[in-house]
Amino acid sequence: QVQLVESGGGLVQPGGSLRLSCAASGSRFRITAMGWYRQAPGNERELVASITSGGSTNYADSVQGRFTISRDNTKNTVYLQMNVLKPEDTAVYYCYADWNVGGRRWGQGTQVTVSS
Repeated sequence: QVQLVESGGGLVQPGGSLRLSCAASGSRFRITAMGWYRQAPGNERELVASITSGGSTNYADSVQGRFTISRDNTKNTVYLQMNVLKPEDTAVYYCYADWNVGGRRWGQGTQVTVSS
């Protein structure tokens, strides 16, 4: 059974840092892209960052220079290092993985709250 398990969310003060992790498992096929979306109350889900199997990255303008996405292909795991966090980064963060057979699957979501 394919699953993505996220960890690392929580409460942090403005200016602080958090690191999210997402481990994918349950499929013998190859993962192409992985990434993170987020959704704040009342807002649509938006792309935060993505990374290809070759390491090419893409970021939302709002997080460029503050967030870094990386992945370990040997562990089918994607990470999101979030620095200089702002209250507007508060949201539920969802990871995803795109398999070359089977398509996209999502994690369960992890809450990130930035507040003093």
